Amino acid sequence: MAHAIRFYEPGAPEVMRWEAVEVGEPGPGEVRLRHSAVGLNFADTYFRTGLYPAALPAGLGVEGAGVIEAVGPGVMDFAAGDRVTYTGSPLGAYSTERVLPTASLIKLPEVIPFDTAAAMTMRGLTTAYLLRRIHPLKAGDTVLLHAAAGGVGLIFCQWAKLLGIRVIGSVSTEEKAEVAREHGCDEVVLYPREKVADRVRELTDGAGVPVVFDSIGAATYATSLESLSARGLLVCFGTASGPVPPIDAMQLAVKGSLFVTRPALADYIADPEERARLVGELFGHVGSGRIRIEINQRYALADAAQAHRDLEAGRSTGSSVFSL
Repeated sequence: MAHAIRFYEPGAPEVMRWEAVEVGEPGPGEVRLRHSAVGLNFADTYFRTGLYPAALPAGLGVEGAGVIEAVGPGVMDFAAGDRVTYTGSPLGAYSTERVLPTASLIKLPEVIPFDTAAAMTMRGLTTAYLLRRIHPLKAGDTVLLHAAAGGVGLIFCQWAKLLGIRVIGSVSTEEKAEVAREHGCDEVVLYPREKVADRVRELTDGAGVPVVFDSIGAATYATSLESLSARGLLVCFGTASGPVPPIDAMQLAVKGSLFVTRPALADYIADPEERARLVGELFGHVGSGRIRIEINQRYALADAAQAHRDLEAGRSTGSSVFSL
């Protein structure tokens, strides 16, 4: 019997239930997938708490990797036995097996293990669009990255190093600072004891950075704006500390004609050709070892509540996965 995490009302981690479920057979354009590993992402907590609305009852999770067990009518690009990964699918990845549409699937090369894929498909593709699509960054540029020791952060620092981009990373502890440095972060700022914007100005001879990548949100938004150079861009791609407050357009003008964007991964992988190009770059770097994926926390799916507690308390570094 298949099992899955489901929740019937928004709330704390305790609302999640480990239940036996009936998976059924795939319909037209669908496959039945048996998971080998499932990704744990901060966005999962947004669905659980109701920040991102979902029709209830609902499953959780949008990222996993495994083997296709059956294909539905009309499926031509995939077959039983194929190794695949996915991100951005309908909720329900927190499960031992599931049915899902082929549009979400990405074929997984043998060189990349399932747990690595589950740990990096969302984070890696997020990094891909941040570095390769958001702004025309070039070798020698300096950027500020919040949460530099997180799952996206560690991939970002390594990829930026390959591109010749200097990264100033903000982290919360000395331990996380060391992890960020080990993965290519050039300068690390400990935000509990240093003023990030002042340190950024110091490290850039007063100019500030052309781009800030901010996945924290409410707690870092003001600091991010203060760290930008004239006509700089703030990329708000997450809200770990809460939503970004309403934007005062005049404030952007006063601070140097600044720009702000709130991108979503779905809009950067919606086009199959663009997604294929980003996937190709990501898999190429990971498969060759140029970018290594750190899985520092592993959980059983039945322990999803504890995984969410650890994630929300900031006790995680790198990526976390559910191993099956």
